[in-house]
Amino acid sequence: MASGDYTMNKGDANGRATQKTTQDVTPDRAKWGRPLEFILACLGYAVGLGNVWRFPYLSYKNGGGAFLLPFFLMLIFIGLPIFYLELYIGQYTGLGPLKAFSAISPFFSGLGYCTLVVISIISIYYMIIVAWTLFYTIVSIGGNLGWGSCDNDYNTDFCYSGEYDRVCRENNTENYTDLTFFMRQCMSIGEICERSGFEPLDDKYCLDGNDQVPWYSNITRVLASEEYYNERVLGRGDASWTNWGTIQWHLVGCLFLSWVIAFLCVIKGVQSAGKVVYFTALFPYVMLTALLIRGVTLEGAVDGVLFYLTPTWSTLLEAKVWGDAASQIFYSFGVACGSLVTLASYNNFYNNCHFDAVFVAFANFLTSIYAGFAIFSVLGFQAQLMGVSVDDVAEQGPGLAFVAYPEAILQMPVPQLWSILFFFMLFILGLGSQFAGIEAINTAIVDQWPHLRKNYWRVTAFTCMMCFILGIPMCFSGGVYLLTLLDWNTASWAILLIGMAECVAVSWSYGINRAIKDLATMGMTLNKFLRFYWRAVWTVIVPFGSIGILAFIFSDWTAPAYEDYVFPLFADLLGWAVGLSTLVLFPVGVAWAIYHGYRGKQLFTPTPEWGPAVKAPPVESTQLGGPHDNGGYVM
Repeated sequence: MASGDYTMNKGDANGRATQKTTQDVTPDRAKWGRPLEFILACLGYAVGLGNVWRFPYLSYKNGGGAFLLPFFLMLIFIGLPIFYLELYIGQYTGLGPLKAFSAISPFFSGLGYCTLVVISIISIYYMIIVAWTLFYTIVSIGGNLGWGSCDNDYNTDFCYSGEYDRVCRENNTENYTDLTFFMRQCMSIGEICERSGFEPLDDKYCLDGNDQVPWYSNITRVLASEEYYNERVLGRGDASWTNWGTIQWHLVGCLFLSWVIAFLCVIKGVQSAGKVVYFTALFPYVMLTALLIRGVTLEGAVDGVLFYLTPTWSTLLEAKVWGDAASQIFYSFGVACGSLVTLASYNNFYNNCHFDAVFVAFANFLTSIYAGFAIFSVLGFQAQLMGVSVDDVAEQGPGLAFVAYPEAILQMPVPQLWSILFFFMLFILGLGSQFAGIEAINTAIVDQWPHLRKNYWRVTAFTCMMCFILGIPMCFSGGVYLLTLLDWNTASWAILLIGMAECVAVSWSYGINRAIKDLATMGMTLNKFLRFYWRAVWTVIVPFGSIGILAFIFSDWTAPAYEDYVFPLFADLLGWAVGLSTLVLFPVGVAWAIYHGYRGKQLFTPTPEWGPAVKAPPVESTQLGGPHDNGGYVM
């Protein structure tokens, strides 16, 4: 814009000078209607599918209750610090991540663009999973719980269903003559032992010489729900990286509907999303509680819960356990994606985001544990019905949400009701996590072209439509391979490096003393202990701890795979290219700064655009020594 094309106003609502063009007036930046809306938006973003299908599995796999210790420590020293750091940057500057990181230091001008690439990729593939949950919700409402049948064309001879097995076990007497469903028929445990080359013993074991072997340990049984998920929902068939298969139109339809719903929820940005989050952030807790109450009243629930919580302290000596705890923190909190900076940039300048960060972090931690009880109580019930260990039915990720749990639901009274509740809960959790990502992309666009704010709904429509189109390849038979590849290389080591760079930008480049002073400017004057804690984590623990976690990740690195299909080399290289694409704009930003004449100390000096979103002096506060509008959270 030429210098003669605008005049200076006295200032906007935040005290900043605003530019008025001779042709147009750029609308003011929107704000959250209430402090609680921001808290719920952060809660809805942080608490998502990972709390339900990833944390419970990681917990039992890594020592049960013992895993809570490394997970809690990672929350205190990695997750919470980055979470609060991003809220501080967004609220203090009133800017999105692109402008905020460019303003804090020219050297870090590419960092905001790195977060934009990450959140764009995650938004595209994450909505595919949301579309899966919507499909299951729709068929559940229709009463067609087809994942319990072994009579479909795509079912194999190894198909197993609890519905069929229950009929076989009706007259069992706890002997090796007891029947179970195997190879599409009711077959005795003794016959299964003999087919496996063992001698029959009783209804639980075969004899291998003098050793007792569980009768099911040497046979192949595939849950009907797994074949339904792979063949009916994904249409996987014989698809591979060289044979992408056919498009699954039911997934395209569900994906389109999911994006339409998301568009309607964020059509006016934080003004509309702020109202929707009351439902998307809170209602899943109602459904999770209902599922928990139902779960703990089932036979075998105690076995599942004990399996989930019983500590194995020796696992704490394994580096992988600490690496899994750290990766789950990044996966669950959604840090280093720019979304939290974006959400906080719409805050009142004097909002107590210190309280918000601590509250959401611990709510997230407790929700993960709470969800574990709901999940494993039902898995204990399923294991008892199948006559196997909980370990044999527990899975992670989609395997838990779309295979193990749906199979268990079929064994409950009124399965349709619980199926609707479970999948609708997953849909709402996934959808709520998407709002912040959409808002981050939108903010990046309108920050570059402020005049688009007056047609914000068109920006939202453009974002949703482009993400929908880019997600269509994952609606093919082999689409799950692409989704796995993106998740494998984006939501792991890449965001770890971005989070580390954010901490370095604030604590080392900008200066930790300045940052603490900025918090006081916003009314968050911290006591001596908290000042020491935030200085320590931002300056030392997060940057150097991230390097250690990165070493854990790469020391245990495996090539991407989906179930038993290991991806070919070119797919692995593509995954690395995707991961590097999220980081490449950082050196590009450094080169841009040098090209524009920044040298030496100037590279690490804040630009004139960095500063408080409000120039007015702080008002005295009743909590934390400064002014804020949500001492606790005020309705």
